[in-house]
Parts: sequence; structure tokens; C-alpha cells
Amino acid sequence: MNVGFIGVGKLGMACAETMATKHNVTGYDIYPVTSDKITIASTLQQAVEGKDLIFIAVQTPHDPSYGGDQPITHLRNKDFDYTIVNAVLKQVNEFATSNQLVVLISTVLPGTTRRELKNNITNARFIYNPYLIAMGSVEWDMVNPEMVIIGTEDGSETGDARLLTDFYNTIMENNPRYVVGTWDEAECIKVFYNTFISAKIGLVNMIQDVAIKQGNINVDVVTDALANSTMRIMGPKYMTAGLGDAGPCHPRDNIALRYLAEELDLGYDLFDTIMKAREQQAKNMARYIYDNREGLPVFIHGKAYKPNVAYLEGSYSLLVGYYLQEMGITVTYIDPLTEESTPDAIMGCVLLAHNQQITYGYAGVTDNQSLYCRIEQGSVIIDPWRKYPQTGNIKVIHYGNTRNNQV
Repeated sequence: MNVGFIGVGKLGMACAETMATKHNVTGYDIYPVTSDKITIASTLQQAVEGKDLIFIAVQTPHDPSYGGDQPITHLRNKDFDYTIVNAVLKQVNEFATSNQLVVLISTVLPGTTRRELKNNITNARFIYNPYLIAMGSVEWDMVNPEMVIIGTEDGSETGDARLLTDFYNTIMENNPRYVVGTWDEAECIKVFYNTFISAKIGLVNMIQDVAIKQGNINVDVVTDALANSTMRIMGPKYMTAGLGDAGPCHPRDNIALRYLAEELDLGYDLFDTIMKAREQQAKNMARYIYDNREGLPVFIHGKAYKPNVAYLEGSYSLLVGYYLQEMGITVTYIDPLTEESTPDAIMGCVLLAHNQQITYGYAGVTDNQSLYCRIEQGSVIIDPWRKYPQTGNIKVIHYGNTRNNQV
């Protein structure tokens, strides 16, 4: 098929290039981009005219202060900003025709498509189709999704929904389930999926806090037991205690749902509690580092919000660092993708924030996390993932494991 893709940035480009393995894809972005897999249009019009499907993957941002790399629960509730997506939809509509299908994949709150977004597309058909993808594994996520979410006006599974299903079947490596609902149901599935993950991580990290304060507990024994309790409560993903939920999506999605709970007058706000727990858990970790640093300088190994990416939005490392700085501790971050230089060796108290095996294990990554620099003898390592082995004259603390026979 001939495909147009509007918004080929850090997520959109990988999606568009994946589609290009089977289809003719033309991408457009307001920023200069290059690709050897798709055609880059110089105007939005060129990316729309003559295309069977037109995907739109532009930002629905929050104010930068809502990122999650600093405390955010004291801020007022706020919806996403739909200025960009509304403007792009209107521009697409100028060149679209009735034989084209416009597919929006940007995250929005329930009710937004019906209330305002669909009104911008009057010349073409329209579907809401949010993705379950993440930085660092976009290509894998794109062709191995847990599900494909398709929203139509009335929840119809035929017509345009069937067309989109047939399109995705040409590129999928797994055999995903296709969930077709109304626009509103699709919006709910996407945003609540993300906040379920936040709640799950918050719960397992609460168990980690209990282990630290109670003693004689290895958090992995507890979380492994729960992760395998698939009859009633859960599956194994996101069941390793460690750093809190992070990135440019999940924290802001919880903030947006705080706004929705207030707007709909639900009378309660679980999402505020989830985010407060996230912040307090970071503060607890910072206090632990402070108490166990043994007078050494403090380093955080991994500044980006996850390994193998250069993005700082919603970084939990920065949130822990924020609380350490509140305690008067100067933090040095070690991350070759975000820092101008990385030392060859360090000696100090080192928080191992990154673990690619935990982060990308679902995508088949089995290699242990490599150190970004050498950690010298006499250092203290605090490993919230409990994977780093005891090594020489380095004190290794497996944060969350307080069994008497463990360091």
C-alpha cells in the first residue's frame, strides 16, 4: 500500500521504517530528517496526496514541568496539550479525500477524539489507533505487540477496522490480538494500559521498601511468587522491584488521568496516589544512598530514563538525584549517551540505575548490563536490581534484599 506518515521523530521514524519493509512509505516532519528506508517529503501535502493510509504520530505533550524527573504531584491536574495534533489534523484534511483513511496514533484522554479531534477530519475517514511501543525497543514492539488497538466511531469491526487489520498482518512477527472498540474505548485501553504498569511498578517497589525497613526479606522471593500467580492476579512482566516507572509517557499519563478523575467528578483519584508513591519511593532510595555512602562521592550509573537511549524525560535517575541534592549531596551522572564525557574509572557510592536485561528482557535481551566505566576498589555499589555480584574489595548492596545472610 501507499502510506503517508506524519511525524517521523524519535518514535515515528522507527514505526514508518518498519512499515516500509512491506509498503511504500512517505514520511514528513517539520524538523529535518533522513532515512534510507522511506521517502522523506518536503511538504505535508506530498505525504498525504495519493496515499491509501495516512498515519499521524505527533506530540500531545504536557508542560515540561510535568515530566516526572522532579516531583510533580504538587502541580495542578492538567490534560494533555492537543494544540499540535489539532493543527496537523486540519492540515491533513486540506489535502485528504474520501478514499483515504487517516489513522491517529497519538495518546489522548478518553473522549478527546469524539469531542474535538474527529471534527478536524471531514474529507477522509478516521480511525484512532494508539501504539504500545517504547523507546529502545520500538522496532521489536512494532511487530510484536501484545495487542493492536483500533478505535472506530461506533466500534464497528468491519470496513476500515478490517482494512487496518489486514495492513498490520503484513508486518507482524507475532500473532497479536486485535481489539476493536469505539474511539472512547480505544483511548481508555491505551492510557489505562500505561497507568496499570505504573501501579504495578509502584506496588512491587513498595514491597522493596518493606524489605528495607522490615529486614529479613529478599524482595525477589516475594515478587517472583506474585509474578507466577497468574490464576487470579497478574503476569510476570514489570514484576522486578528496582527503580520506579519512568519515561515521557507513563508519568504524564497518570497526571492526565488525575485531570480526568477531577473533570468527571469520580470522587477519588488513584492516580495521584500512584504518583505520590513513585516520588516517595525515589526519596526512600535517595535516603538509603545517603545513609550508606560511607562518606564517598555519589554517582548514578545511568542518567537517561532507560538504557541505550539518550532521553531524559521522566528519568527516575534524575528524580532520585533531585532528592539527594535536597539532602546536600552533589550527584555525578555516568551515561555515555547523555553526558559529554564519561570517566574511565570512578571511586564512590554508585547507584546502578540501568539494567538492560531487566528493561528489555521481554524483547529477548539476555546480556548483562555492561558498566559505563570501571568502578574501583573501595567503592560502594547499590544495585536496586540485585544482579551485580560481590566483587573484590567493593561493597555490593542488593537494595531490596535484607536477608541476614546477604550484604
